[in-house]
Amino acid sequence: MRMLHTMLRVGNLERSLAFYTEVLGMTLLRRHDFEEGRFTLAFVGYGDESDHTVLELTYNWDTSSYDLGNAYGHIALGVDNAYEACEDIQRRGGEMVRPAGPMKGGKTVIAFVKDPDGYLVELIQQDQYARSQD
Repeated sequence: MRMLHTMLRVGNLERSLAFYTEVLGMTLLRRHDFEEGRFTLAFVGYGDESDHTVLELTYNWDTSSYDLGNAYGHIALGVDNAYEACEDIQRRGGEMVRPAGPMKGGKTVIAFVKDPDGYLVELIQQDQYARSQD
């Protein structure tokens, strides 16, 4: 078994696609409109679905926003340098909600950015993350 994708419901597909592709650098892998069901599925990621876990953006045509609830946490992305990634994301228009720095009580450098629908995306600096998991 392996993880295939994580699904997020989005209120404006074009805005979300712009964020994930232009701000976070993912690639639009595939997109399909389901006219009878009145929804669109778009899959984005950093590699082919055959060997990478990807993100499914579900756009229900008649719904412009969602209550995120309090059970959702975040999506995590590994980065080489969290400080540089934050600068790059801000330059591309991303909203940082926690700047890069060590996590509370640890040494791993993390940061958080908010997507257009309010979902949090954590950036984890990989060199320290790998060591902290030992």
